[in-house]
Amino acid sequence: MGKKVNPIAARLPLTKQWSSRWFVSSDDKYRTLLLEDVKIRRMVMDRLKSAGISQVNIERSSGKITVIVKVSRPGMVIGRGGTGVEELRKAIEKEIGQKVSLNVEEIKNPDLDAHLVATNISDQIERRYPVKRAMLQSVDRVMRSGALGVKIMCSGRLGGAEIARKQKASSGSIPTSTLRANIDFAKVSSKTATAGVVGVKVWIHKKQESKKE
Repeated sequence: MGKKVNPIAARLPLTKQWSSRWFVSSDDKYRTLLLEDVKIRRMVMDRLKSAGISQVNIERSSGKITVIVKVSRPGMVIGRGGTGVEELRKAIEKEIGQKVSLNVEEIKNPDLDAHLVATNISDQIERRYPVKRAMLQSVDRVMRSGALGVKIMCSGRLGGAEIARKQKASSGSIPTSTLRANIDFAKVSSKTATAGVVGVKVWIHKKQESKKE
């Protein structure tokens, strides 16, 4: 079962947190806020693709909306004198019609972030880089960054082949059924010019984060 379900969903809220953190009692209100979250994420992901964006977390409390963006290159988001953040905040407010607080957090080690690793492989596939080589190089970088294990799987018409297939590369251990294990997971679609869509999935087994007293 651990190999089938999303590793992050299986660990909520034990070792992982929801990307949207709010609560409402009305179904109608829930649908409205959920749609707002989708719009915010799409806008931020599209605008900050070159900044190495990994997560967009949204918190709501007593009418206040806080958007937390985690990126590997925060300087590209903040801009000179904070103009980049201000422009993005105003664009989000215009989209949803409410005041928004925007925070930018830096990802210290991009090679231990599953979404960034998957995005990097996806970009290489779109540039027609050999799939197997891209996977093996990513596995090597992740393990050298201190991961306990990593598994990468690409599926589709790899290399422009007529028949779709899957290709895997892994190192170390990925205990998918151990709920206390710190497993990061991401899946990204790579849209190639000649071979259609290639799916990229990445599992990274990281060391347990130390709890702050």
